[in-house]
Amino acid sequence: MSTEIELGVLLDRIATALERLAPRPEDPLDFEAADCFVFEPPVRLLPVARVNRMPIALLKGIDRSRDILLDNTARFAAGLPANNALLWGARGMGKSSLVKAAHAEANAARPDGEAPLKLIEIPREDIDHLPALMHRLREAPYRFLLFCDDLSFDQGDASYKSLKAALDGGVEGRPDNVLFYATSNRRHLLPRDMIENERATAINPGEAVEEKVSLSDRFGLWLGFHNCSQDDYLAMIDGYAEAFGLKAERGEIHRAALEWSVTRGSRSGRVAWQFIQDLAGQLGQRLS
Repeated sequence: MSTEIELGVLLDRIATALERLAPRPEDPLDFEAADCFVFEPPVRLLPVARVNRMPIALLKGIDRSRDILLDNTARFAAGLPANNALLWGARGMGKSSLVKAAHAEANAARPDGEAPLKLIEIPREDIDHLPALMHRLREAPYRFLLFCDDLSFDQGDASYKSLKAALDGGVEGRPDNVLFYATSNRRHLLPRDMIENERATAINPGEAVEEKVSLSDRFGLWLGFHNCSQDDYLAMIDGYAEAFGLKAERGEIHRAALEWSVTRGSRSGRVAWQFIQDLAGQLGQRLS
């Protein structure tokens, strides 16, 4: 009798151990919780109630890139073929703002009754989880715009290979309901010294460079953003001042804005927005 009890206890312990070893069931993803989410590994989506973005009309000096990305996003939202997009170039020129604005515009233009386009931001450090996320999104009844801000890879970082596999989709192919947008200061996403080091140490230097540069080739759209002119910078200032009803004389605003840009050492949309926040504070006005 005691032997049977001991055997039963042993079997219970074995069953408990096996349960701990078994993979946890995947948590269901609630796509209806919001139109925008932040990805959290292993595969969780945190809903964003209020997205931090600018109206498309306030993004100045990037007209060509704006029109191309809006068209690409609208086609994808409508179920038509579209390309992954890499927005690269000067910092502070509205790359991430344009992605978020394009998402809002696509949803604003959708026909009544059509499911909204979902935006999912995936942090750079979680890019290894992208294939698993795409697998979970494949059968969902929505279309998804995956967005990685400030994407780049440092020396010795091999996670770019996960991104390459995800963008190509492997054997299954990229899901028809998923598109990937990324912003970066680098056109080829990898530092030049990393590419040159591969060339110097490889048996076949050309193949090594091709391996690194081929990541950018996964993006059908390359949209370049460059430092803005003084006229574009002042147009940004005027757009913000008018939109928020800042009560100050235009010439005085321009003078102060140019002085602000000199102290910052650059002209960009980010610098213009920082000036507007400072000006509004001085005027005792709220930005809403």
